[in-house]
Amino acid sequence: MNKKIVVGITQGDGNGIGYEVIIKALADERMLDLCTPVIYGSPKLFSFYKKTLHNIEHINTNLISDAKDAKQKIVNIVNCLPDNIYVEPGQPTPESAKAAMKALECAVADAKAGKIDVIVTAPFNKRAMNAEGFGFTGHTEFLEKAFGVNDAVMLMVADNLKIAVATQHIPLREVPKAITKDLLVNKLRLMKASLEKDFGIYDPKIAVLGLNPHCGDGGLIGDEEQTTILPAVQQAQNEGIMAFGPYSPDGFFGLGNYNRFDAILAMYHDQGLTPFKALAFELGVNYTAGLPIVRTSPDHGTAYELAGRDEADPRSMISAIYTAIDVFHKRAEHKSLIDSRPVLKTKVEGFSEKGDVNE
Repeated sequence: MNKKIVVGITQGDGNGIGYEVIIKALADERMLDLCTPVIYGSPKLFSFYKKTLHNIEHINTNLISDAKDAKQKIVNIVNCLPDNIYVEPGQPTPESAKAAMKALECAVADAKAGKIDVIVTAPFNKRAMNAEGFGFTGHTEFLEKAFGVNDAVMLMVADNLKIAVATQHIPLREVPKAITKDLLVNKLRLMKASLEKDFGIYDPKIAVLGLNPHCGDGGLIGDEEQTTILPAVQQAQNEGIMAFGPYSPDGFFGLGNYNRFDAILAMYHDQGLTPFKALAFELGVNYTAGLPIVRTSPDHGTAYELAGRDEADPRSMISAIYTAIDVFHKRAEHKSLIDSRPVLKTKVEGFSEKGDVNE
């Protein structure tokens, strides 16, 4: 039997809808034909939420202490939380924040050790997490530090729609100062590399949005388009990146121009995520581009108001798992393609094939 992709799934905040969407996503046995799921959390919480779901008749689980012991065709649970953990559906608590933190740390450690192939994260509450010393504004920032990368891109994915943000979880008043030419060029580099390696889209066309209304109206209501964004687009083009813009966001989405591009770079969080969720909320996936490992997440939050009521829609979680599996395969295909390319040898006058100066 071929080894299936091992998908590590963090529980997120146990008082939100994380367990509900995880259980609903994994209840379909066809999911177990595609991957071996490993949930990082608590069998106690899993059992509690399973009992609240009316249409889940049977789901086999395997309690393990180490991900390397995960079995195929079954839902594995790594018990990384205290046995006396309790659940309060709908309420962010210090205990639920600490549990979310612990589950994430365990999954990251196992990914580094090669025990799981990809990570899918259920949502947590950023405010509650930071009150307990998390120290990051979201999963993306934590994973950048955990895997030692200088920058990553939050890329929202749904079918042919892919929207990245130049600035992530920062106050809106700080966005103009944060947007620099170097930042934008680097984001475009990361996007091009990810679209090619992770999604198999070679020479992708990337649209870049403006910052101000009407792209500043020629400087009348802001000049960042002229002083920062356009120079960044031009430098990216000089580097062989097919970047275009800046485009005024309202007309860009209102006229459906997003269909003409492989991806879009928005300047700030809501500029990108508002149209994305309006167009693809149920099936949307949050993908972290630029990491050495594959990480996805559903595009929604903890939804405390739905917790424990059997009303949460699992489609975004299902899409997150599928996307993680697809990207893992695409990366393998890309590596195989690169490795199979012939090595070109050229002899330069005055140098031997070993690169030493000829006597």
